[in-house]
Order: sequence, then C-alpha cells, then structure tokens
Amino acid sequence: MDGTIRGNIRQGKKVKVVQKQDQRSGELTEGVVLKILTNSATHPHGIKVMLEGGLVGRVKEVLG
Repeated sequence: MDGTIRGNIRQGKKVKVVQKQDQRSGELTEGVVLKILTNSATHPHGIKVMLEGGLVGRVKEVLG
C-alpha cells in the first residue's frame, strides 16, 4: 500500500520507513506504527510516523 496517503496508515500497522539520516541511501527500517506525526491527508515523500521504540521516519511501504 502507498505510504503517501494518511488514510492507509493506522496505529499498530507494520510499515517500512526511511529515517532522515538514511534518505540518501534509501535504507528502509521495518517497524510498527506508534503515532502518526503528519497532519495532512497526503505527503509526497511519505507520511511521517513514530515507530514503537521511538524511531521516526517517512512511510515508504505499508505491510499490514
């Protein structure tokens, strides 16, 4: 599913995100959404979320 649409992302869903320091390399980190940080309905680079464990990144893939 598309990570640029806020409606696709829910608390507790498993996602792959790119963290700020990994934007150049494109390295993805997998985790479970704790909190959605982006307020707008869409964002071209991905919705910003906080994962369980405190990592913050923009969603590139919604897994489940």
